[in-house]
Amino acid sequence: MVPRRPEDHQWSQEPPQALLAVPILMIVIVTVVDILAPASVHLGPFLVAAPAVTASFAGPRMTAYVGALAVSAQALVAAVRTTLVDLNHSFQLITLILMSAFATSFAARRQRHERELMQLRSVATAAQEVVLKPLPQRVGSLRIASVYLAAESEAQIGGDLYAAARTEHGIRIVIGDVRGKGLEAVGDAALLLGAFRGAAHRQADLPALMSFLEGTVSSDLDDPAALDATAEDRGESFITAAALDIPDDEPVLHLVNCGHPPPLLLRGDQVRTLAVRHPAPPLGLTEFAATELSEETFAFGYGDIVLLYTDGVIEARDGGGTFYPLAERVAGKAAEHGPDALLAHLCKDLMRHVGGHLGDDAAMVAIERLPRPS
Repeated sequence: MVPRRPEDHQWSQEPPQALLAVPILMIVIVTVVDILAPASVHLGPFLVAAPAVTASFAGPRMTAYVGALAVSAQALVAAVRTTLVDLNHSFQLITLILMSAFATSFAARRQRHERELMQLRSVATAAQEVVLKPLPQRVGSLRIASVYLAAESEAQIGGDLYAAARTEHGIRIVIGDVRGKGLEAVGDAALLLGAFRGAAHRQADLPALMSFLEGTVSSDLDDPAALDATAEDRGESFITAAALDIPDDEPVLHLVNCGHPPPLLLRGDQVRTLAVRHPAPPLGLTEFAATELSEETFAFGYGDIVLLYTDGVIEARDGGGTFYPLAERVAGKAAEHGPDALLAHLCKDLMRHVGGHLGDDAAMVAIERLPRPS
């Protein structure tokens, strides 16, 4: 599985021991210059910067230590230049003590918030492992790779989803995108994924499976707990989804598309859009646009790669507002890249296109049918 976040936060990885040299060097420089400066020049107020800087990266204990060092330096300056009871230096010492105490308190609050954030990240990571399980890398004659790119750097899960289930005759894969963001979108994604995993083995064909998923989503939207929402809000709650059946013994795939971006088929240097003739509305909208679900069959031969993706990929814009040209960027990549390398290439190219920040979550799944062993 391709890593979820392509960027690294290098600053947060700097060791505090190395950063501690900065405030200490500030104290030394201010102290020496203040002692050597003319009597009319007072640099003591600049010492408050040392504990303030320390509080931005270190804990309360280290901040208090630097604050005490700054107070000692100010006392040394006062003793050398005049006396400790000099009115000017006395006020500087009192101010420095108060500001050091404030910086120490700030460092304690920041450290507590960072600890809470780490706990939330741990919970989010555990939730992702339960809700959005990684797809198997190899199933029968198929090789699979998947990637989830979160729009927010701190997010672990969102409204994009994918899952796979092994059946008696092959593998079933679903990819979807919940309208909206936040916990509500995560809950809807978890609902659909749970329904898919529970029904993928029992439903005989894709239309029956998608009909079951539609019923699950629609019944959730009609839940009494959601009655406070307006009819307009309920009408705007839906999930685009595409489901594939890939049999083991036939070089084909069966597809049902419910309002989702069509998959791309990579064959050699060619890219084909697998657009169904009779697309269904997104899950949760049958009340407004009833359509019979039907599957369509496409050739999926040995060496082919089918690429599934969410609209966060094709709707990603660069600085000039140009959408990411996915079909153009994957052309000619099937022969030289397997699924993992293909998605790694697309992730780097996509992040380069948007300047390092996505406007929406993006998910991709690449599936390759391997040649028969000779």
